[in-house]
Amino acid sequence: MDEPAGSEIPVAVLGGSGYTGAELLRLLAGHPTFRVVSVTGESRAGERLADVVCGLAAAWPDLRLTTVGDLDPGAVRVVFCCLPHGASQKVVPMLVDRVEHIVDLGADFRLPASEYATWYGEPHAAPELLDRFAYALCELFGSDLARCAHAAVPGCYPTATLLALAPLAGAGLLDGTPVVVDACSGISGAGRTPKLGTLFGEVAENVVAYGLDGHRHTGEMEHGLARLAGRSIPVRFTPHLVPMVRGIHAIAHLRPARPAGTAELLAAAREHYRGCPFVQVAEAPPPTKATLGANTAMVSYHADPRTGIVSAIGVIDNLTKGAAGQAIQAANRLCGLDERTGLPVAGRWP
Repeated sequence: MDEPAGSEIPVAVLGGSGYTGAELLRLLAGHPTFRVVSVTGESRAGERLADVVCGLAAAWPDLRLTTVGDLDPGAVRVVFCCLPHGASQKVVPMLVDRVEHIVDLGADFRLPASEYATWYGEPHAAPELLDRFAYALCELFGSDLARCAHAAVPGCYPTATLLALAPLAGAGLLDGTPVVVDACSGISGAGRTPKLGTLFGEVAENVVAYGLDGHRHTGEMEHGLARLAGRSIPVRFTPHLVPMVRGIHAIAHLRPARPAGTAELLAAAREHYRGCPFVQVAEAPPPTKATLGANTAMVSYHADPRTGIVSAIGVIDNLTKGAAGQAIQAANRLCGLDERTGLPVAGRWP
């Protein structure tokens, strides 16, 4: 329902001590309608949020982290879940009929049960709830939010990739032949928990590919492309970890169903995203830093007349448009607010 002007909406953030939760809280600190009343952090419960994420001290100097078990569902209208993989499907059943809107930033409610089991190697713990969550890539599937009370926020790699490829699907250029996606991610995509592969000495001055046997986001890309193109499209996806903190750079290579030049591709993208405030079409390949801290995606295209291969580029901030910003965008829609409310569109530069 549409929210009356000037009224506040109380929200809770589950998992506020990680990078995604901290980014969500940063954005919520400037939101004119959403009011944070509860933040959980299981391993840091009892500590001040300001001591766990020092950048949030000015917004919430005295707010203390609690546990999920301490949450009063009756005191909030929106719950944002920034929990580790697999945790939301255990928590959501306890909240789904007691909270007006749940926005899950994890992978738990993005895929049908059979596809989830294929890509995550285990059965879904709450398959009966999957139909109650909309896949909240608002620019492409936003109409789903009109029929669902809850939202599943897309992954960062699929967000950049699907936004880049959607105009090609709309132009009839995807005919079912495989798409090769190479993508780079900043280290924050690996989360805040220390791991050997994310130590400074491992990441600095280094680039490494991973997930070559089938990264989990491949299934999400294929599912989204099938919806966009109306047919199955195989994806060969290779992610790379690069020495930067934030950002996703995805480039998809494909042979189009018919010859198409760069100018046609750019025009198709501009038309496809007409009226979409968070997608910009760039003639030159966009840098990741252009989207830093913004809920904006930048897309660009190039057709190679020598090989006939088309390249589609998508660039986002993995923590903002790839997670927290997109979550607020979906929550805005669910609550009847303008989807732009409280969200930055300009990247930080330099």
